[in-house]
Amino acid sequence: MNGKPAPDVFLLAAERMGAAPARTAVIEDSVNGVLAGHAAGMTVFGFAGLVPAKDLAAAGAASTFTHMRDLPALLG
Repeated sequence: MNGKPAPDVFLLAAERMGAAPARTAVIEDSVNGVLAGHAAGMTVFGFAGLVPAKDLAAAGAASTFTHMRDLPALLG
């Protein structure tokens, strides 16, 4: 298994949970994590705590947020 930014860990997790990658949400706070989730075909939400939101968005995050309380609304 390859580490991030390879999608391996996310694809394995989805497989073990019986979830289709396209119907899976990933919460990531790093550029490599966003790249991995995006490469896995998952919807990635970027938590901009230490890494700027613009960097997470540029890596492929569908949206970014800075407070965990905002996550439920993003997930719909």
